[in-house]
Amino acid sequence: MIHFVGAGPGAPDLITLRGAELLRRAGLIVYAGSLVNPKLLELAPDGCEIYDSASMTLDQVLEKLAAGENRKVVTVRLHTGDPSLYGAVREQMDRLKELGIEYDVVPGVSSFCAAAAAAKVEYTLPAVSQTVIVARMEGRTPVPEREKLSLLAEHRASMVLFLSSGLLKESCAALTSEGCYTPDTKAAIVYKASWPEEKVLRGTIGTIASQAEAAGIRNTALLLVGDFLGGDYDMSKLYDASFSHTFRKACR
Repeated sequence: MIHFVGAGPGAPDLITLRGAELLRRAGLIVYAGSLVNPKLLELAPDGCEIYDSASMTLDQVLEKLAAGENRKVVTVRLHTGDPSLYGAVREQMDRLKELGIEYDVVPGVSSFCAAAAAAKVEYTLPAVSQTVIVARMEGRTPVPEREKLSLLAEHRASMVLFLSSGLLKESCAALTSEGCYTPDTKAAIVYKASWPEEKVLRGTIGTIASQAEAAGIRNTALLLVGDFLGGDYDMSKLYDASFSHTFRKACR
């Protein structure tokens, strides 16, 4: 059994209890290079084989995972954040299926959740946005034509961009190109959410790229965009004394 484990956004105490326990029992770990906090590897027992996948090909990763399976040791594929987001796990799981090797997935706290915590914001504010778009700017890895940022921006929903901090000027230009988001739309950059070196920069789509450049932020950051970063919103009905729901009757 191969265990795909989400390491969380960075802080070692933000990995799940299940993920931490698997690391403590592991005989072989393949982890996602500089994206995973090395302090998590300190959970591994003495004698555990540990490999950094940053310089490895898919075949090499699979070779190590299969070796762990053949030796009948607890084998962990440690991914940053949650494996389901930009983790390139599907191709690994499909290859394991071809090899007849069983696997499971332990979810993790995604960095987009840690970014909201760092910025102390809520993505889904009543009368502002009830939708969160998680996307990326097109770079060397293309995106489907229907998912161009200029098209996604038409929704004016809350948006989080992964893998785009090195393309901030291009991202901001795309977000405003069709006049959906305006240059004065609120924006924020969250660098290394939950790490000791975490930084949060607040501005607008028109200013955030220059702010990030001045701060020396070029990677390992998320771009947050939308009116949820502002101060205007409606109060929730959940705690409204005049609103009845399954667990409470209106009291006025």
